[in-house]
Amino acid sequence: KTCILMESQKFNIYKVGGVFIRDKKLLVTRSKEKDFFIAPGGKVEKGESPVEALQRELQEEISIVVEESNLESFGTFYAPAAGDEKNVLRMDVYRVLDWNGEIEPGAEIEEVRWVDSTSLKTMRIGSVFAHHVIPKLKERDLII
Repeated sequence: KTCILMESQKFNIYKVGGVFIRDKKLLVTRSKEKDFFIAPGGKVEKGESPVEALQRELQEEISIVVEESNLESFGTFYAPAAGDEKNVLRMDVYRVLDWNGEIEPGAEIEEVRWVDSTSLKTMRIGSVFAHHVIPKLKERDLII
């Protein structure tokens, strides 16, 4: 069950996520010890802007460098946190238009996959991406 929360509601987890599209497929990652996939990204730390947090997380998680000029805001979404539904997640999502380096799993990442919207039937995807981002990408004909 998904609930869409209003902007004024409180959240206790603040994250950023990156949308990577290649051949009409979306990049998702799975952390070690987890059984669901999410977009590359992570928590915004104190004193960091969402863009700085995303740049840091992309370097740590998938070994790439992204210039701010290659990030395009895709929206802010609220949902129960995947695997921790008692907490409310706010995620600022950015499309990553270009990057330097090869995408490969970094320190905490077990698996990297390119998926399309049909993958929702066979794999667990984090709530914000499953319920908000993937439908929006499909609606804009960015993924299959």
